[in-house]
Order: sequence, then C-alpha cells, then structure tokens
Amino acid sequence: MGKIAFVFSGQGDQYPGMGKDLYEKYEVARKVFELCDGIRPGTSVQCFEGTEDELKETKNTQPCLFAMELAATDVLQEKGVVPDMVAGFSLGEVVAATVSGTFDKETGFSLVCRRGELMQREAEKFDTSMAAVLRLTPAQVEEVCSKYTDVYAVNFNCPGQITVSGLSSQMSAFLKDVKEAGGRAIPLKVKGAFHSPFMKEASEAFEEELKKAEVKERAITLFSNMTAEPYGENVTELLSGQICSPVQWEKIIRNMIAGGVDTFIEIGPGRTLTNMIKKISTDVKAVTFDEYLAEVEEC
Repeated sequence: MGKIAFVFSGQGDQYPGMGKDLYEKYEVARKVFELCDGIRPGTSVQCFEGTEDELKETKNTQPCLFAMELAATDVLQEKGVVPDMVAGFSLGEVVAATVSGTFDKETGFSLVCRRGELMQREAEKFDTSMAAVLRLTPAQVEEVCSKYTDVYAVNFNCPGQITVSGLSSQMSAFLKDVKEAGGRAIPLKVKGAFHSPFMKEASEAFEEELKKAEVKERAITLFSNMTAEPYGENVTELLSGQICSPVQWEKIIRNMIAGGVDTFIEIGPGRTLTNMIKKISTDVKAVTFDEYLAEVEEC
C-alpha cells in the first residue's frame, strides 16, 4: 500500500466563508478556530464573514488560511487519516511544519501571523506584481526573465506552468516577450513580488522570529520549498529563506512520489495544488480535502 501526503495550499484559493462548515460541524475544527482567535482576535470572523478584498490582504490571508487548513487537518486526523509526508506551497509550508510536529499549534499560528505582516510590509514598498507563464519550459522562462533587471522566475509549479514576480513597470513588456516566445502569461491578483529578491528584508526579519520559536522533534517527514528535499535540522534557514527564494513544487511532488506516495490530499479551500499534481503525474491519486472527506465519511 502506498503512502499518503498532505499538501497545504498557499494564497489564491481563499474565499469568504471558508472553514465555516467545518467550524459548525466538527468540534476539533472549532477548537482550532478558537485557539487562533485567542492569539489573533477576529480570525474566525474574518474567515467566515470577511469580504473578498479583506481576505486578499496578505496580513489577513495567511492567518486565515492557516486556521482553515489546520482545522481541516484535525478533522481528517480525528477520522484516522494521518499523512506519511507533508509539504506546503509558500505559506502552506508553515502549516505543514506545524502538522509535522516541528512547531506546536500556537507557535505555528503566531509565526504565520508575523510572516503575513512582514510580507505585506515589503509588498507595500514597491509597485510589483506576479504572473503565471504557461506553455514554456523553465529554461525558456528564465531566458525571457534575463532580459529584465527585476523580473524573476519564482514558482516552478508543474510542467508548462511557472510563476514570475517583478516590477510592474517591467511586467507589461515581459508579458509581450512571453507571447512572442510562444507562451501565454496571465497576470495574478497578488499584491507583491513573492519569493523574489523583493522579499529579502521580510525573509531576514522572519528569520529572527524563527530563532525565538521552540522547534520540536518532527513526527512526519516535511519537505522544503527551497530544496525540494526533506527538512533536517535547518528549520530557521529553510523556512525564512523560502520567502525570497523560488518554490520548487514540481520537484517536491516528484520526490514524494519517489518516496512512495501515491495519494495526495490537498488541504485548503481550493484545488490549485490538486490540478498541479495531476499535471505532474497521472499515476497517483490527487484529491481535494472536500473530496477525500466525502470518501471517508461514506465508508
């Protein structure tokens, strides 16, 4: 029998009302939201009743997604579904680290709150944006990026899909160059050039926060966005460094598959990671949290 991996989504799939059904139906989920409210008052209300614009603010998105994803994890684990490996996309890596046992819940949530604040602060310093580039290879995308001083390939998601970050003043010309190279570029509704050098100061500040956090013995294998390999003892370096470094998502998934994973459960409010994994491999099962929970509850 193959192994199970929980993969935790990043910013982009959030929506008003996310997690409310979990809060109302499952006591373990309610306890997670109550814990988060105790540290950051109003988190559950923001998840359940916040506007779309409010939830797009990085300082709000990250703690709200963390709360929803941790609540969903506890629901599955209460039903006996425990992962062999975990990974998270961007902010999802903080959730994954918490679920792995690297941090307790209070520490993980406190860290993600600070992470969101720091990244928003840096995003507000520059007029930057992000775009998804389709139908080009990593080498082709990096070649187009090399024509610009401040546009970077940052998220290597799956075959034919790479995200770039950069100055908005250079992005328009970049999008035209992508089209001329045979690709397609889609501007993303993100306020900031995440995982690029524009986030260096946020990375350095978050490193100081991590140095103060208690790191516990890990119970579940945790994969790094930066290296695509399992974490060792270098938690502070990897978790702070990923803020200004590319996300090696495709490599992470391939390494998990090589390690025996044949079932991926996306923990989050959408299906972005599920769709990516299906493009990476057709030999594994990739499902959303809602889909897997429905399967479990039918048994």
